[in-house]
Amino acid sequence: MRIAMISAQAGPLSGPEDEDCGGAQVHVAELSAALVAAGHEVSVYIRRDRPTEPAPTERAGARIVSLQAGPACVLPAERLLAQLGLFARGLVDNWATDPPDVVHAHCWMSGLAALLAVRGQPSDRPPIPVVQTFRDLQSVRSRFGETLPDTGIDPSERLRLERMIACSADRVAATSAAEVTELVRMGVARTNIIVAPSGVDVDRFTPTGPVASRSGRFRLLCVGSSLPHTGIDTVIAALRLLPEAELVVAGGNACDETERDADRDRLRAHAQRSGVADRVHWAGPTPRSRLPSVLRSADVVVCAPWYESFGTVALEAMACGVPVVVSSVGGLADTVVDGVTGLHVPPREANTLASTLRALIRDASRRQSLGVAGCDRAKARYAWNRIAADTARVYATVHAPQRCVDPELADRDVVVG
Repeated sequence: MRIAMISAQAGPLSGPEDEDCGGAQVHVAELSAALVAAGHEVSVYIRRDRPTEPAPTERAGARIVSLQAGPACVLPAERLLAQLGLFARGLVDNWATDPPDVVHAHCWMSGLAALLAVRGQPSDRPPIPVVQTFRDLQSVRSRFGETLPDTGIDPSERLRLERMIACSADRVAATSAAEVTELVRMGVARTNIIVAPSGVDVDRFTPTGPVASRSGRFRLLCVGSSLPHTGIDTVIAALRLLPEAELVVAGGNACDETERDADRDRLRAHAQRSGVADRVHWAGPTPRSRLPSVLRSADVVVCAPWYESFGTVALEAMACGVPVVVSSVGGLADTVVDGVTGLHVPPREANTLASTLRALIRDASRRQSLGVAGCDRAKARYAWNRIAADTARVYATVHAPQRCVDPELADRDVVVG
């Protein structure tokens, strides 16, 4: 099958030594590689955001095509939206002689470009089916107000476009059961929604292998940015009640402009006020090649966000055999089976988190059983070859002729902004 991955906002061009620029980028790269390994032909279409990118290039057997759409630099979301018409026109040109069998769009802007490009195909050709993955819905973001970074795009406009994209796509691949609920509330037919979670590289993230250096204290680990919704402030507050433990904060997106110095300073000040600054260690952005060793150095990995679409870090920790404690939100509620492969806690409740962690600190056998069960679940359910096989079956079910194309989209020229 010839598959076109559309990733206007996060292309898989960074290598394993680069800092992780986000779960969407990893998802596109790993899914594409697994589909190639299964015998499919995959082309990943990205917007050129640096002047030195070769075009096209290749990564793990997938062809990477960077399309010129506006200036060759990273653009904020509101400026990127204005370039989607050019991006869609580039897709039309690339598919003029060799159209794909299916298009899979990742994130909402990619979905808009994909649908515009599909509409721009010659009328004498069979329609190209579109599968849409959002990962991040405005309807959920709106509940958190100013705790999430401002994208510069009017929320009501984004919500309207997301609803249009979801209705026009042949299938919407939700990353969690919580996202399915949101999509149904938006008016998407339940029969057009399937659950297609992200996966984990079970050959890289394993229980055995190098372990990062550590002190003699019980180690809690958080991996992620310093933005408020990640809940690291809740973990710092819980640390006050766990005098035997230390907290290592690793990761953070060095290439993510939304993670401001003010957020890191805010967390440092919070640790100082809480009297735990000497037990909080800031590891900074971590290359993915080093992440498994950092995860293995932890006694417990804590993922305590208020908002999370999937929860890749928890899955990677599980694959390394490390017990996890997670907020029962978004995809984390699906990935981690409470009491079996990890433990759930309510978000933003430091005392409950501290009580849960204190019980694990005192019970090494429980930590071991959670780690073993988590590793088994990661390998059995979330290995990329399994995710790719499930996704390919979705592609095989979409035959395109019965799409509900939104009339507003049908009347548009291939120009956005």
